[in-house]
Amino acid sequence: MFLWVGLGNPEPAMARQRHNIGFMALDVIARRHGFSPWRQRFKGLVCEGMIDGHKILALKPMTYMNLSGESVQAAAAFFKIVPAGITVFHDDLDLAPGKIRVKKGGGAAGHNGLRSMDQHLGTPDYWRVRLGIGHPGDKHRVTGHVLGDFAKPDLDWLLPMLDAVADEAALLAAQKPEDYMTRLALLTKDQKNGL
Repeated sequence: MFLWVGLGNPEPAMARQRHNIGFMALDVIARRHGFSPWRQRFKGLVCEGMIDGHKILALKPMTYMNLSGESVQAAAAFFKIVPAGITVFHDDLDLAPGKIRVKKGGGAAGHNGLRSMDQHLGTPDYWRVRLGIGHPGDKHRVTGHVLGDFAKPDLDWLLPMLDAVADEAALLAAQKPEDYMTRLALLTKDQKNGL
């Protein structure tokens, strides 16, 4: 079993914020692959499903971003899932809008959700699907940008990106991150070019 985590904040008013793109990605994956209904567990919402023969437990921590690790650690401990079996989907300021990168380990880069996971798991050696939201250009505008809602023009890249993340999830489940990134780059490039 793999644990896939989407990072976000639980308030309904925050649902469309850039910081909640991890929740959005997990929602699309769960819908597309016919996961079970969401239910409360591990200080979060969980659902389960199969992707290409791999059992996936999807988790959206409801602890607020800064305490995401509490929920992740509880689920990982219960199911005895090692850090290498955890993949987190999160917003990334350092990537252009619509760009996606997958990597294992690394620093938190100021992301409080990742920082909390590092602390509670005792290691940064889990997989990350970094979902680009772009940088506002000025460090003083970062908080407003991250906690701001996606604008209508953003949907032109956001929706195709989320679809691609879900459509190609079998490659991620098969632990082929390079192939996954390549397919996502092709799919999102086609969308940007209007193909």
